[in-house]
Amino acid sequence: MTKETIIDTVRQFLSEEFEIDANKITMDAKMKEDLGIDSLDVADIVVIVEEKFGFLIKVEEMAGIVTINDFCTFIEQKTSK
Repeated sequence: MTKETIIDTVRQFLSEEFEIDANKITMDAKMKEDLGIDSLDVADIVVIVEEKFGFLIKVEEMAGIVTINDFCTFIEQKTSK
């Protein structure tokens, strides 16, 4: 899966599932501060990522992720294994 595909998928589900303005979902957008994603949202995101990308993640793995770029890079690393 290419990084572009990952980025498109992430943008789409954040926009649709969390009603975040797609224009705000930039690579340097901070998930918490810029997009308003809280800890409950993170739990939902974990489930969505597992469904869309086919790998299991622990909520604590999300702790070090700050930006959309961090998040997409994390997914890319997990899907390339």
